[in-house]
Amino acid sequence: MTLTLRSLALAAAMGALTMPAAAQTAWDMPTPYGDTVFHTMNIAQFADDVREATGGALDITVHSAGSLFGHAEIKDSVRRGLAPIGEILLSRLSNENPVFEADSIPFLADSYADARALWTASRPAVEELLAEQGLTLLFAVPWPGQSLYLTEEVTDPAALQGVSFRAYNTATERLAQILGMTPTQVEAGDIPTAFATGRVAAMMTSPSTGVSSQAWDFTNVYIDVQAWLPKNVVFVNTDAFNALSAEEQAALMEAAAVAEARGWEMSEAETATQIAALADNGMTVSTPSDAMAAALAAAGETMTAEWLERAGDAGTAILEAYAAAQ
Repeated sequence: MTLTLRSLALAAAMGALTMPAAAQTAWDMPTPYGDTVFHTMNIAQFADDVREATGGALDITVHSAGSLFGHAEIKDSVRRGLAPIGEILLSRLSNENPVFEADSIPFLADSYADARALWTASRPAVEELLAEQGLTLLFAVPWPGQSLYLTEEVTDPAALQGVSFRAYNTATERLAQILGMTPTQVEAGDIPTAFATGRVAAMMTSPSTGVSSQAWDFTNVYIDVQAWLPKNVVFVNTDAFNALSAEEQAALMEAAAVAEARGWEMSEAETATQIAALADNGMTVSTPSDAMAAALAAAGETMTAEWLERAGDAGTAILEAYAAAQ
């Protein structure tokens, strides 16, 4: 081989070595909860599934515990394209439209079977509302049923009057008001501090959040009422989704369907194990007294009627579809 041919061959080889790899799309994904929360664990697996299915062409990096954007900022960050994908508690959007709080009406859907039926009934409306804001819904996963955490056993609902109550959305604020409690907005990560400083003395949340916040350090009683199963939703900026190849879009949606199914299973399994963990750490686990159950049920009926009034025809359609799905 002549020097010229050898030079050309070497140049070609070097060119092959320096050719750019296949294009990679890197997405940062803000989420509000810590790495040990099952929602975050499920999302981490979802990101791994997408990475594997696309051969690394779509790489999602999960930023947990509000480290990239705070919970209240995540939806607008995705809508504005500051982050292409994110996770939030759906009912945080209730101030935008009552449809978003259907899953947080006390005792409307207080089992996993009912929660699934309610999601089937409400999902099309949720998808439509998000689409109007340039967002594409990927999947939703419920928290275990919300129950009462108190510093002492309460059997008479009158004892709740004036108690400071940790709220995290409009529904929990309204429930506190109906029961005569004083609502204070507190994010999950701030629960221990809020109790320690006296900002709140009671809360309604899942056994998962109770364990992750080590509720036994500041409360003594868990009253298992399973009032509702609120959902977290994962959505993507529609423009970012449309910028993916058809194969990447299909892989993303398939991974989302798997994540939704897996997340519901994780949530249901979480209920028993986390309630047991509360008991193992010294909390008294009890069921509501007849008087407490009656007060909570009455609050649920009031809130259902109020929600229907706000939601109008859309709310009526959801409840009719829900009844048909049960």
